[in-house]
This record gives sequence, structure tokens and C-alpha cells, in this order.
Amino acid sequence: MVEKMSSDIAVIGSGPGGAVTATLCAEAGHNVLMIEEGPHLPLDSAAHFSHQEMLQKYRGGGVGLALGRAMIAYVEGRCVGGGSEVNRGLYHRTPGVILERWRREFAAEGLMPEALAPHFAACEATARVEFLPGDAPLMSSRLADGARALGWEAIEAQRLFRYGGPSNEGRKQSMSETFVPRFLRAGGRLIAETRVSRLRHSGGKWHLTARRSREGGPARQVEITAENIFVACGAVMTPSLLRRSGIKRNIGNSLRFHPMLKAVALFDTEVNRSDDLDPVHQIKAFEPRFSMGCSFSKRPTLALAMTAHPEHMRLVESDWKRMGIYYVQNMSAPAYVRNLPGFRDPLVVLRHDPAQLAELAEGLKRLCEALFAAGAVRVFPGVEGYPVLHSPSDIAKLPDTVRGTGSSLTSVHVFSSCPMGEDRSKCATDSFGRVQGAEGLYLADASLLCGPTMVNPQGTVMAIAHRNAMHAIERRFH
Repeated sequence: MVEKMSSDIAVIGSGPGGAVTATLCAEAGHNVLMIEEGPHLPLDSAAHFSHQEMLQKYRGGGVGLALGRAMIAYVEGRCVGGGSEVNRGLYHRTPGVILERWRREFAAEGLMPEALAPHFAACEATARVEFLPGDAPLMSSRLADGARALGWEAIEAQRLFRYGGPSNEGRKQSMSETFVPRFLRAGGRLIAETRVSRLRHSGGKWHLTARRSREGGPARQVEITAENIFVACGAVMTPSLLRRSGIKRNIGNSLRFHPMLKAVALFDTEVNRSDDLDPVHQIKAFEPRFSMGCSFSKRPTLALAMTAHPEHMRLVESDWKRMGIYYVQNMSAPAYVRNLPGFRDPLVVLRHDPAQLAELAEGLKRLCEALFAAGAVRVFPGVEGYPVLHSPSDIAKLPDTVRGTGSSLTSVHVFSSCPMGEDRSKCATDSFGRVQGAEGLYLADASLLCGPTMVNPQGTVMAIAHRNAMHAIERRFH
């Protein structure tokens, strides 16, 4: 039996872009249905970064792969709240130099910092942004110490977090904690575990074909009609859905990543405690070429980060309190997203730029330099075949570029597969997210961003979604 549903507006996806968009539309008095492929779970349904959380809340159990000369393993959220439920919540407004590049290269309108500021502020009023209330963990501050010793700029980043409680453990300001409840209070409807497979426009309305999972029973086919649709499935799945629906102009041709290389540092003293808050320091001295920061460094993640050096794995048990994980990231060349017959998820193929791979290799050397300046006694680059470094002089042994499939590139930031702007030769939508040549069809997620943000993109996604939703509402979706 087919389940039929209808609404004024359907929002496909409940991550930062979808949740913000759905909330504003519901508060404007529209009948809004927000559809999420993944489950609706509490923020604390599993320990953060645990195996259980990966199975519950990540797409593919946390395994996504972009194929290419040097492959990238990437992750995406798949639950109510999307990536905001599983990321660390480091928060930045979009750097002005990035917005200027988007205006120049994509003819994107209205992307001045002063024009976006009210939209950032509006989102921050619901999803609170705070600095750590006190000293940062030593593992984090050591990175800043190393940067300062070398004369490099380092900052403490804010987080989408509301601190408090006996140990200031606080609570992350994910979408399930902030915008999703606000959406429901405004009268919006949310259905989870429902995957939309195709879109079709006829008779002045959009028709969505979907399947809804049911606990203890077979999946049920669902047909949804809506006058307007916002697609917010993420930078990989949004172009996949659009292309499967025959919408292909500049769709899925320009996916970008922030590829990362990691290194584990063993320090001269203890820097890592089991009850530490998340690290927050970042080195900004080399942006926009590359940036550096600290990663979540509990024992299971330390063991994973040390797999390139199995002969030293025992250190994770004996000396984990002296160890921390650090990363360098830059901006990738474009990748493309294509559906394959018979496969549920799309193929992602990356076309590497040799200059960017060399840039990332340089960034790894700079990161190791900072770690030794911070008091590291050994550094373990997270790349198979790379040597253990015992002193700054060993850094010269590292390769000058990233090569091959064993490069250990990862990414937690994925965007730009359907860029916005007025340059119709390269943009999938106009400057406010309306898809070219498609009445009542909008995009509202990281796929809209014109390129890498150089910083965590969640703040940018939320602010642009807020701006674009307000624009559509004010113009009555015309």
C-alpha cells in the first residue's frame, strides 16, 4: 500500500541547511514537511566518535571513498540533524577573502560580510556559539605554544556548544538540540528513515517518490506532493538525487573537500586526560594555502591514527597521556558525482591537482615543525611508509608531494557540488539557491557553496540557508 502525503513545502534533509530552511518556512506560516533518510536519535544516544555512533549516525557506517590518484576517505552524517550531530562543532564565519573569491569567480550576489552578518547572528541566537570557559586542554594549547615559538598566528576557535555543568562538559548545539525542536514548535512535520529516490514536476507541483522504513516491518512506499522543494541531502547525495531525477546542468561536477593528513605527537610530559574537553586551537599563519589544528585524541582514535606505524602501537597503551593527534588540511581539486546502475550510493571520482598535493605535503612538514617546537619528542606521520621523526632535522626526510593510494587522506568537510551564482556556465543555481530552469526547486546545503571555505563550513551553510530561505519567503517563492 502506498502512503500519500502532501505539503506546501518539502525539505529533503535535516542537517544544518535543511533544518534552518524548514524552520523559517514553518514560522512563516507554511505547511512544511521535513524528510530525513536516517533515524531520529537523541544527541547522546551513543558516545561521541564511538563505533556505535558511527553505525547509528554516519552514512555507510562512516565509510565514504573518493577515488583518484590519492583517494580520500570522507564521512557524512545520516540522521536527524545530519553532520551537526557527529562533528566537533568548531565554528567560524566565512572569511572575507573566500566570499570575495565567490563573488568574483561565480558572480554570486549578496555575499558581502556585512550582508551575511545578520544571518550569522540569527543562527547563532538559536545554535549558541561559545569559547571554552577556562583553559584549553594541554594537547590543544601545546599546538598554540609551538606556533607562537615559531612566530606563527594561532587562534582558539569557538564551538557550537553551550558549556555548563560541574566540569563544564556542556552540550553540543547540534540541529537536533536547536533548530529541529524550533521547527516542530512552529508546526512543522518531520518524518525520519525515509529515503527520497526521485523527483518529478507536473501539474504545477513536485512529486517525490520515497521509501519509509518501519521498525519490525517492511519498508513502505511513500508518495509526497509539494508546491516547492528544498533539497538538502548533503554535497554528495543532493547531486545524486537531482541527476537521478534528470536534473543535470552543472550538477555534481565540482565537488570539493578539505583533505587532511594527520600526525601523532608524543610529548615530553602528559598532555591528554580522559576527561578533557575537545581541543580548539588552530594555526592560521598559512591560510588560504593550508591550516592546522588538533583532533579528538582518545585511546581508540589514537590507535586508529597509529596504524601507519604498527611497530609502535604499544605506545597507545603505555603512553597515551603523552600523545595527541594533529592535522593539516587544504583545499582539493574538483571531484564529480555520478550514479551507477544498480548501486544505492553514487560514485565519487577526484581529479587531483599536483600543486595542491605538493601544498598538502608542505603543510605536513610545517605541522611537524610546530609539534617539535611545542615539545614533542617524536612525531608519527599518519601515512604508510613515512618515517618516525625524532627531531626537527628528520622533517627533511618527508616527501615533497602526496602520492598513491596509501596516502591516508581523509576529510570531514564536503561541499560545492552544485554551486550558486549568476555565471550560468558553471553554476547549478542562482545566487539564492534556486535551481536553473526548475520552477519551485531550491538547494539548501553545503552543495551550494562555491568552493572550499578554508574553515569549518557549518556556520557558512547555516547563514546562507537562512539568507536564501528569507529571500524565497519574501518573494513568495517566485
